[in-house]
Amino acid sequence: MNLPNKITISRICLIPLVLFFFLADFIPYGKLVAALIFGIAAITDNIDGRIARKRNLVTDLGKFLDPIADKVLVATGLLLIVAYPITALGGIREPMAIVQPAWLGIVCAVLMLARELIISAFRQIAATKNLVMAADKSGKIKAFFQDITIFFYMIFAFMVAEFYPNIKDAAYTVINIVLLVLLVVTTILTITSGINYIIKNKSVLKAEKAQEPKMRYDMIIPSVLKEFIEEGVVSAGGIAERFNIDEKRANKIVADMQELGYISDEEGTLHEILMSEEEYKETFED
Repeated sequence: MNLPNKITISRICLIPLVLFFFLADFIPYGKLVAALIFGIAAITDNIDGRIARKRNLVTDLGKFLDPIADKVLVATGLLLIVAYPITALGGIREPMAIVQPAWLGIVCAVLMLARELIISAFRQIAATKNLVMAADKSGKIKAFFQDITIFFYMIFAFMVAEFYPNIKDAAYTVINIVLLVLLVVTTILTITSGINYIIKNKSVLKAEKAQEPKMRYDMIIPSVLKEFIEEGVVSAGGIAERFNIDEKRANKIVADMQELGYISDEEGTLHEILMSEEEYKETFED
């Protein structure tokens, strides 16, 4: 396993630690530790990618693990800041979500998570068509804002949980408003980057022309002979009509049968079949 993949796996391993320390209200400064671990995990996202590209260490395992690590980390952080009620030290205030108003936090989280799911499905469709999609700069900006927003909200949660009695109401209100604006901006960037990504790669969603099934000539020739052997003659037009194929393929079958010596090679549309029914049975049915 190469270095970039090890870094990616380490990022995945840090996610349970973020969960544990943020939820462990019995640990002093636990939310601060969770925020710092989250920050370290977010930084490794840039490190593993740069090393992989610089040292030519891009692997299928890395392509599989990297987006999973990023999305699970962000999803974990979003759920923690919008869904987990923060209890101030000593229970001075009622437990409440750190994002206020709570409904707006939930809406932003749902929109961001929905965007990630949609783009993941979009990439799956592209993969089935063997299409390579270039990385989008707006996606990197989106990821930066997501990480910064979650990190600052975790720091805010730490401040509220540990120092709420000492935070003045005015300061609390200002910080909450600033973070809320950051969350809304991040949500807008997340949505617009997703839309931009789909528009730039809209060819992925174009319906492909139905491809005609490739014909196995070694299988169709016996069927053609069986169909026409009683008549004694065969033509490209007759093959096209009875087997519902185009003239080009019918002419190819005729040429192959001439090369194999099954029909005459004289010019014209009709060609004599050069084998009897008994010879046909001996060749194709025995």
